[in-house]
Amino acid sequence: MRAKEIRELVRIVEESIIGELEITYWWGRKVRISKSTSAGSATRSGGIEIVTTSAPRAEHSVAATPLPFVHQSGPVAEKAVRDDNLLEIKAPMVGTFYRASAPDAEPYIREGDMVAPGKVLCIIEAMKLMNEIEAEVNGKVVKILADNAQPVEYNQTLFLVEPVK
Repeated sequence: MRAKEIRELVRIVEESIIGELEITYWWGRKVRISKSTSAGSATRSGGIEIVTTSAPRAEHSVAATPLPFVHQSGPVAEKAVRDDNLLEIKAPMVGTFYRASAPDAEPYIREGDMVAPGKVLCIIEAMKLMNEIEAEVNGKVVKILADNAQPVEYNQTLFLVEPVK
């Protein structure tokens, strides 16, 4: 990330109500910018702390801009075949994972449920947009790997599905 881009991010953090911004980009490099609310923290001038790391990680994430519509189709929920013939359905974006449409509603799916193309699996909220993630295969949900109301990263495996013909 270039110094000009980092300065722009610092400006955004300073002018907003957010207290911290963390961006992970290619090759596991990470930039975290946080406002200091206490005088005792080691920060740069203006109460802003900037931390950059370049430690290699097994998983890379990139902040993604969500699509401006609710129903998504196409190669959104990426699939990868695992050694045990299970398909991985992955997060198409960064956001908050929800298993149901409302806190008191029934989850869209449970482990053991059968799914078909077009069946809604979950919602990922990104920038106040609710994006329904739909199944693209026929199969049985073997495992739900994401926790309800928790953040997920781009390309994070959400579900393991056993394909059925």
